[in-house]
Order: sequence, then C-alpha cells, then structure tokens
Amino acid sequence: MTAVLTEGGARAGDGARAGGGLPGAVRSEWTKAWSVRGTWWSLVGAGALMGAACLQLAIFTVNANGNDDPADDKGVVGLGTIAFGAVDLAQFAIIGLAMLLITSEYATGAIRTTLQWIPRRGTMLLAKTAVAAVVGAVAGTLLAAGGSLAAAPLLGRWGEFEPATWLGDVLAVGAYLGLISVFTLGLGAMLRSSVGTLITVFLILMVVPATLQASDVEAVERASEFLPGIAGTSFMRGEAEAYPAPFGLLILAAWAVAAVAGGYQVLRRRDA
Repeated sequence: MTAVLTEGGARAGDGARAGGGLPGAVRSEWTKAWSVRGTWWSLVGAGALMGAACLQLAIFTVNANGNDDPADDKGVVGLGTIAFGAVDLAQFAIIGLAMLLITSEYATGAIRTTLQWIPRRGTMLLAKTAVAAVVGAVAGTLLAAGGSLAAAPLLGRWGEFEPATWLGDVLAVGAYLGLISVFTLGLGAMLRSSVGTLITVFLILMVVPATLQASDVEAVERASEFLPGIAGTSFMRGEAEAYPAPFGLLILAAWAVAAVAGGYQVLRRRDA
C-alpha cells in the first residue's frame, strides 16, 4: 500500500498504525466507558452503598462496645477494616459496571461495530479487561478511603488510624475490586448476558461459599476457601487457615485470568 504524505511530511500510514494496536484499543474502550451514563450511575451507587455500609458498621461497633454484654465487644478496630465489611455490599455496583462494559454491547448489537474498529478479538477483550481492572481498582481504593474516613467520627475512640496500615487496607480493597472486575468481565464475555452474568457472579461470590461452609464436612468447607470471594476476603483481612493470606490474592487473580481466558475462547469461536 502506498503511503500518503501529509502537509507536515508524515506518512498517513504511520499515523494510522501509531493510533492502533492495543494502546489505541484501550483508549477507545476507555472513552466509551466514560461516555455512557451507566458508568457514572454505577460509581454513584457504589459510593452510596459503601458510605452507608461503613456508617452502619461503625454504629454497630460502637453499640457492641457500649452494651452490657462483654461477648459483643469489638474493641478498638483499624479504620481501614471498616471498609472490608462494607465491600460485600458495595462491590455489586462495581460488578455491574464491569459487566456492562461488554454485555451491554451484546444487548444492543454494538459489539459488531466494536469488532469492526478492533477486528482482533483478543486485542478487543484485552483492552476491555485493562479498562475494567483500572476502573475497579481505582474506584475500590477511593471508595474504601472515603467510606472508612466517613466512619471515623462515629467510631470515635473505638477507631484506630495508623496511616501506613490504613493505606494498606484501602489498597487491598482496590486490588480486590480490580480483580473482581476482571473476573466479571471474563464471565460477561462467556455468557454475553447481563442477567446471566450477574446471577453467576452472585452465586459464585455469595451463595456457593455459604452453602459449602454450612455443609459440616471439613473437606467441603476447606474447598470453599479457594473460591474467589473467600480468597479475596482472606487477602484483605490477612486471615486464612488453609493458606497464607497473600496467597488469597493469587487465587483471586487465577480466577480472573481463567474467566478472561474462557471469555476469549467463546469470543474466538462464536459469531458476534
């Protein structure tokens, strides 16, 4: 193909190539993500859920420490740990955002246009994965920081603020939500349905672990600790019996990678 010279002497072919590839795909997906109201509403909803849950947990901690039953005492708690309990609720707004990055395009047929602009399906999925990971991680960190700081006045003397520990806690929440977003996106690529993806994520994160842990069979209960939600919680809280707590992050990352790999296989073999 003959290159066309522009007025500045640069070749048009070079410019097209410079704006393409994975960086161009990521820029395209990033622009699309922030150009729809669903992204903003999801983040607003996540903020409301995180804030409400953190305040409720702070009130619960104060009340438990102030009643006459010493068995309820929580003692002084790290400020960042308040966000750990709140993330169970707030995460579903972020999950919804990650899911819609791909399932909304299948619902509207926009996936065909996306694949016209980014014909390499692996590149397209990788770009969406990068956007989901960054948005989930940054949003999770900010949500944890804002929610825990908002709870500080209510905790009063029952809340302990050590900057280094608090920062580690909020970054752990960010890492968890970043990987959960990637996991959700991969499932969305496989299932191509918003309802199906949301139900599947809810079952894997909430229902299946609770069912296995209630089985009273030790082997089954231990197996639940290798599910993504339990592994992520073990990582954030630094508590795990089956494995060192940091290993929980690796388990969660493995689930995320497996989901994206499965999504790619479906995307590669099926028509859009």
